[in-house]
Amino acid sequence: QIHLVESGGGLVQAGGSLRLSCAASGRALGADNMGWFRQAPGKEREFVAAITPTGMITYYGDSVKGRFSISRDNAKNTVYLQMNSLKPEDTAVYYCAADNGGAWYAPRVSEYDYWGQGTQVTVSS
Repeated sequence: QIHLVESGGGLVQAGGSLRLSCAASGRALGADNMGWFRQAPGKEREFVAAITPTGMITYYGDSVKGRFSISRDNAKNTVYLQMNSLKPEDTAVYYCAADNGGAWYAPRVSEYDYWGQGTQVTVSS
């Protein structure tokens, strides 16, 4: 059992940066694959980034490669998403998710066992 809470969203101008945080409680995240997804109104939930338990391997969706960076601090039980060079099309609710083990395909929504409530990111022109 784990509870995830995202924070750090807000309104930013195009070209700006934000850092999102995902804080976990209930148990340690150290054995979990972690992901960030986003969802804009009327659209499917979209894969953004993922990271393996020790942070050794990361994955990114094509639309954010080179601009976003996922990281984790297991001692703080927290996962981060650094978002740079933000574009209006990045506007969405951003969700943190945890996969607690087994076979894992990072971009697939159904792989994840726990989800946070989401945090809104709005990028203005």
